Amino acid sequence: MHIALVLHAHLPYVRHPEHVRSLEEAWLFEATWESYLRLVGVLGRIDPGGSPLLTVSLSPTLLEMFADPLLRARTREHVDRVADVTERALAQPHDGALDPALRHYAGALADARATLDRWGGDLTRAFVSLAESGRIELITTSATHALLPILKTEASVRAQLRLGFRAFASRTGRQSAGLWLPECAFDPRLDQALASAGARFTVLDAHGIALARPRPPFDVYAPVISPEGVAYFGREPEASVAVWSRSEGYPGHPVYREFHRDLSLDADEAVLGDAFIGPGGERRATGIKVHAIGEGGVTRPYDPVAALQRAKLDAARFVESAAARLKRADDHGVPNPVIVAPFDAELFGHWWHEGPDFLGEVLRLLSADSVVRATSLGAQLERTRDMAVAMPAASSWGEGGFGDVWLGPASAKNLRHVHRAEVRVLEVDAVVRDRLSTEPQRRARLQAIRELMLLEASDWPFMIRTGRNAAYAETRIRLHKSRIDRLTALALTDTWSPEDEAYVQGVETHAPLFSALDEDTFAHIFDP
Repeated sequence: MHIALVLHAHLPYVRHPEHVRSLEEAWLFEATWESYLRLVGVLGRIDPGGSPLLTVSLSPTLLEMFADPLLRARTREHVDRVADVTERALAQPHDGALDPALRHYAGALADARATLDRWGGDLTRAFVSLAESGRIELITTSATHALLPILKTEASVRAQLRLGFRAFASRTGRQSAGLWLPECAFDPRLDQALASAGARFTVLDAHGIALARPRPPFDVYAPVISPEGVAYFGREPEASVAVWSRSEGYPGHPVYREFHRDLSLDADEAVLGDAFIGPGGERRATGIKVHAIGEGGVTRPYDPVAALQRAKLDAARFVESAAARLKRADDHGVPNPVIVAPFDAELFGHWWHEGPDFLGEVLRLLSADSVVRATSLGAQLERTRDMAVAMPAASSWGEGGFGDVWLGPASAKNLRHVHRAEVRVLEVDAVVRDRLSTEPQRRARLQAIRELMLLEASDWPFMIRTGRNAAYAETRIRLHKSRIDRLTALALTDTWSPEDEAYVQGVETHAPLFSALDEDTFAHIFDP
């Protein structure tokens, strides 16, 4: 019996060299030191015992940002700035009740800097090393995390999948056997495309398996295999809710750190300095949060020792509860039952500060257990025989379970831009690729494909629907649409003006997505 934890690490491609300090680039910086570096440390301390402990999905856009020299340098600068704020906060006269939390953060930031130095700022190399040591299995997702079922053309789906696999291989030096479906969004029409792209397995939300045809005999406790040969694992609801839900799960316990009360809300301006005071005097989040959730809406100083103890208790509860459900599945005749528990990697550390400690304790307990063990999806697939043949149902995770987060009224109006851009890029691609084109025309074609991939990202409609960073998402949609319009026109133009050349060069410099892939990779990216 096994528990298959899956951590999906993804951020939208954000790169703003024109700004000294971009608020949106901080998403990467925060996730790096609060989540990714801490996860690297936790996973590096666990003995794999001869089999991968879990599955980690690294999105191509995240890998591109990991590899970018500008963003690497800015990540380190951000970590240094946060460390400086912590040191100033400790040095300033203050309520001594906050000292344990501040010292805790000072230690965490020192660890983050040491890990960055160890890997030369190369987070991709750190995760690849964990895979090479047998601790994790690495997989990828589509090129820019597009919601595949809502794309207009099968050609766009093929391009997202092909570029996803190829970009992952170019950055990691490894082939991905599985694929994380963005937002767990599936439609039966995707099955053939997944198989053709080389995906051996993926993960769906529970109802995608429960509503499969014919009805699977073992619910989500065993994968099913499609007629095309793709294995589909189902997310187990109980394990998922326990870990990600603040209202129903572990992260809402009063002793844990309060995410929403940043040090910038209370600290003197002398502590924050220019680094976290904006040009208009606005205070910017530091990532340092020194209060616990508390009870009844009343926060209290954060006690990292008590929080760590609670994380270990919750880890034991998680393993005990999961083991009981696996035992019931085994008693009901499920062969080699598995609980699949997928999460956004950023939950562990960024949103739930104690998440990495919880995860490390879960893996430690499972490593010592002779009955229930940790596993990766690929390893579980290797030991699974005689899977039921079934076609999963259209589904997604998120509110409603059928893509409403990305298709609701707030975001669906922008889908027309995606569909029109798909058709335009495909038309121009067919013309430019099949004729003797000039070097500038080929460059315009390639950048138009990159801009289409960026326009298709599921992150923008998600932001619009939730209202968080909606204005930025709207701006990105308009930006990529306008670039596609001009680039496709230039791809059909035999002569460029100096202004045209400057424009294309500027866009290439601003968004060098998948720059490590050669032109041959893009040559037949849309073809059947």
